[in-house]
Amino acid sequence: MLNKDDNELLCRVGKGTPMGELLRRFWLPALLTSEIEEPDGAPKRIRVMGEDLLAFRDSQGLVGIIDAYCPHKLAPLFFGRNEERGIRCAYHGWKFDVHGNCVDIPNLPATANAPALRQRAKLTSYPAKEAGGLVWIYMGPPELEPSLPGLEWLGLPPSHVQVARWLQRSNWAQGMEGEIDTSHVSFLHRSLAAPLSPTLPPAMNDGAPLITLRETDYGFIYGARRQTESPGQYYWRVTQWFMPMFSMIPNDPGDLYPRGGRAWVPVDDEHVMIFTYSYRHGEPLSSEHRAMFLSGAAFPPPLQAGAYQLPEGFVIDTFLPLATRENDYKIDRERQKSLTFAGVQAITDQDRSLQENMRSVPGVGPGKIVDRSREMLVPSDLPVITARRMLLKAAKDLSSGIEPALPRNPDSYKQRSVAAMSAEGDFESLLQTPEVRQRMQQVLS
Repeated sequence: MLNKDDNELLCRVGKGTPMGELLRRFWLPALLTSEIEEPDGAPKRIRVMGEDLLAFRDSQGLVGIIDAYCPHKLAPLFFGRNEERGIRCAYHGWKFDVHGNCVDIPNLPATANAPALRQRAKLTSYPAKEAGGLVWIYMGPPELEPSLPGLEWLGLPPSHVQVARWLQRSNWAQGMEGEIDTSHVSFLHRSLAAPLSPTLPPAMNDGAPLITLRETDYGFIYGARRQTESPGQYYWRVTQWFMPMFSMIPNDPGDLYPRGGRAWVPVDDEHVMIFTYSYRHGEPLSSEHRAMFLSGAAFPPPLQAGAYQLPEGFVIDTFLPLATRENDYKIDRERQKSLTFAGVQAITDQDRSLQENMRSVPGVGPGKIVDRSREMLVPSDLPVITARRMLLKAAKDLSSGIEPALPRNPDSYKQRSVAAMSAEGDFESLLQTPEVRQRMQQVLS
């Protein structure tokens, strides 16, 4: 559990908040490259940590992420013309480049000091980079801008990677915490009629795994050991958590499926954008893998592209799950009796059905910001407890002038997760076995 002050610190991400400032020290996914693939194409409205922004690709193929509103009459630039290396406001023709510079004010009289006015009209803009099929944004101090994180999939060709994003109507932290909660997989995602996948063993039904965790310079690695039907054999899931909110989900023991994970980027205090990535290192993703990714059964859920109006009125362009609170996430009670533990079809919809409806702090709508002062945690919650503690410490340290070291060490992200059947009952011994070392291909000391 967390006290009220620490819960507020963890969840509030606006500019000037301790957690918001910490997250702004990292490069974060903002949208898919495919959404603004065409030069001079339609811009996209996004919100990142409470800031309303516009993303677009100019005539030369450069990506800009700038303030969503023209400084003249505060009209939305989304309705402007993307032309000749800039966005031109449809109201009075003011034009801005990818760096937020005002390059034209056509409604000025000849006697006006145009250069001075253009300088004053410069918009807030943030650095943008493209990697792994995503557009990334850095919103921190310019002098501290780091390299992109060294996540393995960011360096692979497009044929090896598949990405998606969708909106979740909850605070970012409760989504991220679900990502590193291995115990719930044995319940919420359980199939009553068959294993979770062709290669996952029945041991996944052991909902009380023994958790061993080691903190690292990038976050932590933890092992979840489950009992199997064979005496002396264990099923291990070894998971990576990267500061501030990236995951690496273990693939199956047979290594038949792509690796992958997710990132949880705050839209604001009450909404989070989920980015999911799936990849293979040594070969392109097969058509079967891509079809599985897009099937809607797992990551991502069934989606539709569309505009979503946030409570105070700003509209963002995003991807929206078809299963929602309003339709009870399409729960099938008959299916729940005989086929699946949850009765909700897609794995991520199962997660959202609970995370978007958790008990919130007083005065906030259901599922928005969880009231963690009321929790009753158990040993299997160790990864969640550790992530909270590390994030809170880093945010408090930054408030005291101590910068996080991880953004300046991008190679620390070069890690993998793994699932394995093993006779090893000790986590550190498991990590040293030849099979696990070979599959993780990393230095674990």
